[in-house]
Amino acid sequence: MVKFGDDAELENALKKTGRAAREAAIELREASRGAKDEALHAMAAAIRKHAENILLANAEDIVAAKKQNLSSAVLDRLALDEARIEAMASGLEAIAELADPVGRELARWTRPNSLDIARVATPIGVIGIIYESRPNVTADAGALCLKSGNAVILRGGSDAARSSSAIHAALVEGLRAARLPETAIQMITTTDRAAVGAMLEGLDGAIDLIVPRGGKSLVARVREEARVPVLAHLEGICHIYVHAKADLAMARAIVLNAKMRRTGVCGAAETMLIDRAILQSHGTPILHDLQKAGCEIRADENVRDVFPSATAASEDDWRSEYLDAILAVKTVDGVEDAIRHIETYGSHHTEAIVTEDAQAAERFLAALDSAIVMWNASTQFADGGEFGMGAEIGIGTGKLHARGPVGVEQLTTFKYVVRGKGQIRA
Repeated sequence: MVKFGDDAELENALKKTGRAAREAAIELREASRGAKDEALHAMAAAIRKHAENILLANAEDIVAAKKQNLSSAVLDRLALDEARIEAMASGLEAIAELADPVGRELARWTRPNSLDIARVATPIGVIGIIYESRPNVTADAGALCLKSGNAVILRGGSDAARSSSAIHAALVEGLRAARLPETAIQMITTTDRAAVGAMLEGLDGAIDLIVPRGGKSLVARVREEARVPVLAHLEGICHIYVHAKADLAMARAIVLNAKMRRTGVCGAAETMLIDRAILQSHGTPILHDLQKAGCEIRADENVRDVFPSATAASEDDWRSEYLDAILAVKTVDGVEDAIRHIETYGSHHTEAIVTEDAQAAERFLAALDSAIVMWNASTQFADGGEFGMGAEIGIGTGKLHARGPVGVEQLTTFKYVVRGKGQIRA
């Protein structure tokens, strides 16, 4: 863990952190799967062993957050309990069970001159991760980077500083048990914003990739200031479309779960689109379910005609990531109208259609350019753990490198290995 004092000490310590991460990355590049998995299992055991200390640290973070009058959504993301502690530990063990992504042969071919060429997966190197609120990101990010052979520099939010530090200590204990460099997972705890700026500049070339995980303002700053590649999504404006041929019971269950299971996650539905033809038959019971669960409805005029307790939606509502118990609801006239709305207002994160019409579903899945598209499933499945990746470091919505949940395979790049028999080029 790295702490700093004055500006000169901050600069020197950050440079030292970067150099240490680069050295650790060189060692991790050749680390065996056995060593990495041993460390992950030891980390899981350490998290369970120190669960009481982690929960005590988290309780202090919660008290401080409440004094700052942080929103209920932030408090939910910040809070840990025994179940979430166990989920963290189990997630580390699940990552250990994944195949080693390093050294995978992605393609191989032989040229007419007998050159043997292979494309092989390799670690990216040193990854800088800047995140807010969620202390579990400390474990997920550290484990995913380790499994993919990358060193990582973590910079968590001040609101989760105590929790993240306690979790990080358990990760270091695991690295030590497996005799891997403790500097493979480093944490910067200073609240000085200059530390973030230095990471975005790359720490004198030490950082190869920045991954921001947090609110719109954080991601916007990272994208604007970064001098190294960034892997991120700006917002999770996720849509769920209830098609005219949706099964009512299925639609009620999916929409309620997509919005209200956890409102503060990026895969939570923020807008529901519903076909005009089923507004009365399907829309009314779905909206009653949501309202009963404590959800505020902001809707267009057609929806308010059948559900008068809804408030009027503004243009901004179609572009809002609430991360709260609020849902924007709009009437559409068929799948093409739904697609047009999503293309206009969406953030290319996750979209879902509920329907028994396979042709409509396939049209929806094919036409949309979001990172994740779903048919008859809750948008809350937009998660690396639910995709079988063990965990995720975030959701990528850009067009290059990784899209959707970013797991161990997405944290690798590749190189070409060329084997010859004395060939020379004419």
